[in-house]
Amino acid sequence: MPVRNTRIIFALLAITAGLTGCLHINSSVMFRTPEDYKFADFSKDSVQLYKIAPNDVIEFRIYTNDGFKLIDVTGSTSQGSLTVISYIVELDGTVKLPQLGKVYVSGLNVREAERFLETQYSKYFNNPFVLIKVTNKRVVVFNGSGGVGTVVVLLNENTTLIEALAQAGGITGTGKASRIKLIRGNLRNPQVQLIDLSTMEGVKKSNMVVQANDIIYVEPLPRLSQGILTEMSPLLGIITSMLLMYDLFVRTKATSGN
Repeated sequence: MPVRNTRIIFALLAITAGLTGCLHINSSVMFRTPEDYKFADFSKDSVQLYKIAPNDVIEFRIYTNDGFKLIDVTGSTSQGSLTVISYIVELDGTVKLPQLGKVYVSGLNVREAERFLETQYSKYFNNPFVLIKVTNKRVVVFNGSGGVGTVVVLLNENTTLIEALAQAGGITGTGKASRIKLIRGNLRNPQVQLIDLSTMEGVKKSNMVVQANDIIYVEPLPRLSQGILTEMSPLLGIITSMLLMYDLFVRTKATSGN
């Protein structure tokens, strides 16, 4: 084949490669980090107790005599039983409770809030015993399907990373078990730990306890989106047709020359 013909073919292939290179692979990938990013290690940290925050929903129970008898502070029940009512922590950090009215609880962990309310209710009851449960603690899990995420409610105080992943359906077939990012803290300046569950050494870290508002992100495998492939099909068809026409032209010219 003449050198000129070879150059033309390579030029067409270069155009195709250039157009393909302009495409974004895995356009749905989130939470990208640079190669020199310094990851945190939460497994070395002690378990941090959750602190009550605005918009939290809490269940509130109160007993008298250190828990001997349940007090009906709402006046809605009898026979020593109390319907559990949920209370919302307002934006100013206060929650409105029976008899006490508005009290400030934001920034306290559950045990601190219980002791604080027991002190407040001691003005009205004998040896009050308070139980509080935050019912809307949650983590967000992206299990390898690109931008598809699941909100997992933390029903237990000590939910582990592997349990949270299991509740979200586990790692999908398109997810990379070797690259799981645990994002924690203020999203304006978060800390990120990289976990590898594809090895037994990495599995040791899967027993770590997740905290409320953590983000668990399983990085998806590289792939072109179906939409990009659909858009590329007409262009690839045109280039293929051009190559076939050029090949036919060269063959015809060579035949006529003979």
